[in-house]
Amino acid sequence: MENYFVDNPWTLFLLLFWVLPWKGFALWRSAQNNQKWWFIAIFVLNTLGILPIVYLFYFSKKNREEEKPKEE
Repeated sequence: MENYFVDNPWTLFLLLFWVLPWKGFALWRSAQNNQKWWFIAIFVLNTLGILPIVYLFYFSKKNREEEKPKEE
């Protein structure tokens, strides 16, 4: 079985182009929300952008809504 990344370096470039912006934005958002464990998990685990996307669209919004004061 041949290694696809050695034969086609563009695949690696496209994966990096996809993963790095998601990971960077998720790390920034988790640091802003003071979520140390999310920061560590996103930094350490390489899930091809799945974990950062899940964090950004589900978990980071939850904390932003909790911080807003309730208007009565």
